[in-house]
Amino acid sequence: MRELRPIIALDFPDFESVKDFLNLFPAQEKLFVKIGMELYYSVGPEIVRYIKSLGHSIFLDLKLHDIPNTVESAMRVLSKLEVDMTNVHAAGGVEMMKAARRGLGNKAKLIAVTQLTSTTEEAMQMDQNIRSSLVESVVHYAARTAEAGLDGVVCSAQEVRAIKAATSDDFICLTPGIRPKGANLGDQQRVVTPETAQEIGSNYIVVGRPITQAEDPVQIYRQIKTEWNLDLTNKRS
Repeated sequence: MRELRPIIALDFPDFESVKDFLNLFPAQEKLFVKIGMELYYSVGPEIVRYIKSLGHSIFLDLKLHDIPNTVESAMRVLSKLEVDMTNVHAAGGVEMMKAARRGLGNKAKLIAVTQLTSTTEEAMQMDQNIRSSLVESVVHYAARTAEAGLDGVVCSAQEVRAIKAATSDDFICLTPGIRPKGANLGDQQRVVTPETAQEIGSNYIVVGRPITQAEDPVQIYRQIKTEWNLDLTNKRS
């Protein structure tokens, strides 16, 4: 089994901060990183090209949500950046997600956001006027995402088993809101540890501030990577 890499959320405001952070790691250590809205809107496509030139994998987290034609055109542009994964909002609907797949093609994994991990059930019901439970909402979005032909969803690790039961074992569940034991939860509400995410069946995990704001980011990254691969290590032995 291949060793899994946690996806590091590069939640930095500018190019230099990213360079400084990536320079902490040995050149031969190839990372999987997430470029979100703040960084992409600040620097633009050049940040993607730079990180790809270093040999790292990229999850471009822009959460597109618009009419199908606009999303398809935007994905056609993003496909030229040769990222490894990108996403849309499942709330945009099946036709929008199908359009995103057409625009991106099969050059990268395409996943959809179900409910943000900062969203509580109470907030979802009040703000979105959704009367089902949070888990029911997430599973519904996941099933529609699979119907649209996407590769998977962004979800809390707490919903992974229900999503895979409603879709398939191959359906990707990427889980943010990952915190090592004892870490500050920040603004995340639905969080688990890397080891628990592995046990539950998450295919990818995203970790940001616990790594990027650590006194020794490389050490914390490797600690989380070890925890993330612990169940795999046990299966090999």
